[in-house]
Amino acid sequence: MDRRRSTFYLFASSNLLICLALAAVGSIAERASAADPPNVVVLLADDLGWAGVGYHEDWFQTPNIDRLVADGVELDRFYVAPMCSPTRAGLMTGRYPIRFGLARAVIPPQRDFGLPVDETTLAESLGKLGYDRRGVFGKWHLGHLRAQWHPLNQGFSHFHGHYNGAIDYFDLTRDGERDWHTDWQPSDEEGYSTDLIADAAANWISEAARLDQPYFCYVPFNAPHSPFQAPDEAIQRFSQLSTGGSGKQAKSREKKLQTLAAMVWVMDQGIGRILDAIERSGESDNTMVWFLSDNGGVGEIPGNNRPLRGNKLTVYEGGIRVPACVRWPSRISPGSRCDETVGYIDIFPTVVAAAGGDPPYISSEPLDGMNLLGLLTGEPSTKQDFRSRHWFSYHGQQGEDNEHLAVTSEGWKLKVNGPRLETLDQLSDGTNRVELFQLSNDPLENNDVSAAHPEQVAELGRMLIQHRSLQPVDSVPPYSVGGKDFTPPSRWRLSPSE
Repeated sequence: MDRRRSTFYLFASSNLLICLALAAVGSIAERASAADPPNVVVLLADDLGWAGVGYHEDWFQTPNIDRLVADGVELDRFYVAPMCSPTRAGLMTGRYPIRFGLARAVIPPQRDFGLPVDETTLAESLGKLGYDRRGVFGKWHLGHLRAQWHPLNQGFSHFHGHYNGAIDYFDLTRDGERDWHTDWQPSDEEGYSTDLIADAAANWISEAARLDQPYFCYVPFNAPHSPFQAPDEAIQRFSQLSTGGSGKQAKSREKKLQTLAAMVWVMDQGIGRILDAIERSGESDNTMVWFLSDNGGVGEIPGNNRPLRGNKLTVYEGGIRVPACVRWPSRISPGSRCDETVGYIDIFPTVVAAAGGDPPYISSEPLDGMNLLGLLTGEPSTKQDFRSRHWFSYHGQQGEDNEHLAVTSEGWKLKVNGPRLETLDQLSDGTNRVELFQLSNDPLENNDVSAAHPEQVAELGRMLIQHRSLQPVDSVPPYSVGGKDFTPPSRWRLSPSE
């Protein structure tokens, strides 16, 4: 399929690594006062690849996501963790999740682990700033076996959705037990989960907008994560899509692609209903809407992240660089694009700043995220130097014998795969696989130049060793630990807090 837009030529010159939000600052100031805190809506897709949006590829149809991008700032170099739970944890805290043990792996059904209660969440921070209505709709995935990790104990005032990932889209079960809840109680609501999430969020926004105070609405969709399931009429819409080839395996891939496109379509239609609710409320101009994916698309569907290399569970660009945008009509000019390195940990400080708060005061722990308001609105940024920013990626889902790390700095990217990285010797003695890319002129990671730049490998390697050392002993275990004899609780009811 032909690409509609290629943004990668922007890497050819460092002079183009700037945020192109060319708003007239004076007219923006006239349209809205910084003292007027916005409503905040965060739309999070699950496993949506780089190619999974209409403004990148024409095989998926996402008119509402495309409209969000056209009406706001396209975040062209937006990075996340290479899998679900860590991205959610970093989004909620503004901190690299390795700091509190939530970077190694996702939280599977058997895991008695969650986002530490002593971490300050975005919802808690906004609650302190006068956001009395703070709703979450969809997939939580930050702890599900104990009450202390429930969204209502992590700063939210309302919850509607499921605790685990990978639920059945139609019967709403995980491991044979129904996982669907409203606040603390199991719910008997029926329907296709993506539609239920979108409709609940849209209805809640309509109600929240009637009050004379700002609201926070977090919508972590489970789409288009596996299992690959969609309504028949939606799948039929994409029956012409083909991955090429013949035979049983080719037909299976083709069916998955068609179903994936249908899942994305249904999610996009749900996003449209949420945007319509915002518009009907009369508060669209002062509503900040974020859209992003939690990681790259899965590798079992060819081309899911094209033209980027890699996929979910890798730290190549295809696993960590995702479609993203922000719309805030009263402060952000439509059709802008930001090409600086930004990401999931930046949402917390940016939203808190937009709400009139001071992130260092709100959170007792140091933030890794940066306030993006200057970039988003086209105002000069005097306190933050995004061009010299170091960006870290890590996961060890299979255990310490096979970990994945990467750091990007000033146009360079070092990727390391292998046993836990503790010494520089591991980068030169064959213990770990080492790749160095000059992203400034090789954004697709085609050319490993590590042999020609050993000094760069060593410099970035030291950064990775230090970053890996942040992980505490009591971190989330590798994915498979404890799963063999696990029996889920009836209807995924919570146990008391520790």
